Amino acid sequence: MKKSICAAISIGCLLFLGWASLLSAADVKRMNVLLVMSDDLTATALSCYGNSICQTPHIDRLARSGTRFTRAFCNATYCGPSRASMLSGYYPHATGVFGYTSPRPAIGDRATWPQHFKNAGYYTARVSKIYHMGVPGGIEEGGDGADDPASWTEKFNSPGPEWKAPGTGETLEGNPNGTKPVVGGNTFVVVEADGDDLVHSDGKTAAKAVALIEQHAQGSFFLAVGFVRPHVPFVAPRKYFEPFLPFDKLPLPTKIPGDWDDIPKAGINYKTSVNMKMDVRRQKKAVGGYYAAVSYMDAQVGKVLDALEKSGQADNTIVIFTSDHGYHLGEHDFWAKVSLRDESAMVPLIIRVPGKQPAVCDSLVELIDLYPTIASLCGLEVQSRLQGRDFSRVFDDPKHAVRDAAFCVAPSSKGFLLRDDKWAYLQYGEDAGQGIELFDVSKDPRQVTNLASKPEFAATVEAYKAQLAAKLRDVRENDLGLKGRNRN
Repeated sequence: MKKSICAAISIGCLLFLGWASLLSAADVKRMNVLLVMSDDLTATALSCYGNSICQTPHIDRLARSGTRFTRAFCNATYCGPSRASMLSGYYPHATGVFGYTSPRPAIGDRATWPQHFKNAGYYTARVSKIYHMGVPGGIEEGGDGADDPASWTEKFNSPGPEWKAPGTGETLEGNPNGTKPVVGGNTFVVVEADGDDLVHSDGKTAAKAVALIEQHAQGSFFLAVGFVRPHVPFVAPRKYFEPFLPFDKLPLPTKIPGDWDDIPKAGINYKTSVNMKMDVRRQKKAVGGYYAAVSYMDAQVGKVLDALEKSGQADNTIVIFTSDHGYHLGEHDFWAKVSLRDESAMVPLIIRVPGKQPAVCDSLVELIDLYPTIASLCGLEVQSRLQGRDFSRVFDDPKHAVRDAAFCVAPSSKGFLLRDDKWAYLQYGEDAGQGIELFDVSKDPRQVTNLASKPEFAATVEAYKAQLAAKLRDVRENDLGLKGRNRN
């Protein structure tokens, strides 16, 4: 009898504990993820990174409450391969994605970053440009671009008029006599547009993101919000231009006589003041148009952050703000992306993790590291096959060193970058046949004097050449990361 009573009590206890466990699991809400991406954004255009002219109060607000990374690097210096790398967790030389395509054919059924969260039961959604999407053409059409349907529960596009927006426009590139009309394509065009924020793609993106946050606040979500500004055309409602008028008051980077004399031809960027035929007036207007586009984008970021606060989920949501790569605004007379100099290869990166103290982290990190890091913070499996590194330790110890060197590529110039605390090593061609640049960034942070040909630095050059060869072998022999290189 006693045994029967004891058995009954034991079974009852087990049932109670089982129900309690289920209730506990149901009550524990997993952290959400809000990924906010800008397009073609240099960190130096943000006031939280030191810009005194272009004010970005909403991104600054996030920086004050999160961790701001001062040395974050993309893994490819233009949109398509950079985004494919970040979202797949593999370097471009592992997937072979060097252009504007989805990584899906290369990675097979391996889960992308958002898909990993989707597989774990998250609602995942994309609003506008996360994977590659042509700007301005793809935005005018409102299409999906090189999207990956398996990544998302839902996806939403944000068509806009781009360079066709009503307003006052000027083509700055290839227009020395001022006769060319406003044109589309990857061209430097400034449009001081009529109408309000919602006329344009980014305004629509912010509105949809706000609606999705309100709709899914009670569930677990991974929401990726892609803004297309400040990518050309530099189009924004007129009010965002006002702080930068007249354009001729804006400063340009200091011009250095003979700046190109000691660098290989492959190191000269594809867009320069020379080949774009932009005089000083046009260069200053390009800077003003870029800043106006950044200010407009920043205002849209603010709307999304406000919606998150209003939803009551800010204390349960990891917020990430970044860009696909940096951008030149006249440094070395270079413009736009593609170059491997810091202005193009470095990106802004701000991450706010609930419960963690605000901080500044000076460690070298890469965009490819976001996939394993955010998975780790959310308690998901950190897959050893990934080629990025989990740097979640940084949010408890901002002085933690994640990487000894950052690795980045410029596929169009067959260029490679290894960037560490002291040196920036740029090599063109896997055999270095198109030239080498070596900068002592501890003494020459603007990367003005190329030391690669000086005899006293020959050993340094050879050491980096060998290091780069080893890095490429590691990336390729990893067979899309199946052997794993994920080190904390």
